[in-house]
Amino acid sequence: QVQLVESGGGLVQAGGSLRLSCAASGSDFSINNMGWFRQAPGKQRELVAVITSGRSTNYAGSVKGRFTISRDNAKDTVYLQMNSLKPEDTAIYYCNAGVVVKTLVYNYWGQGTQVTVSS
Repeated sequence: QVQLVESGGGLVQAGGSLRLSCAASGSDFSINNMGWFRQAPGKQRELVAVITSGRSTNYAGSVKGRFTISRDNAKDTVYLQMNSLKPEDTAIYYCNAGVVVKTLVYNYWGQGTQVTVSS
């Protein structure tokens, strides 16, 4: 069984920064893509950023230039550095990973971490 554990959310003023982390734990697995999604109240979950095992990245237009996704493959951990935060970035942020166990790929989600940006 693989678990994704997130940390780093919190309350910050507009213009501030936060760094989210998500670590995968378990045994006998590898990870393909890792990413961050977010869901604001009353809205659908949306992709924020994704990074491949080769460290290619893709970002939602609303965060491009402000957020940076990175990963440490040795630690099975993905990070999201969020700068110049805006009130509209307020949401629950979820880590996502494509986990390979033997020859099968499973989609895993973290429990979510709240990010609140005050104006």
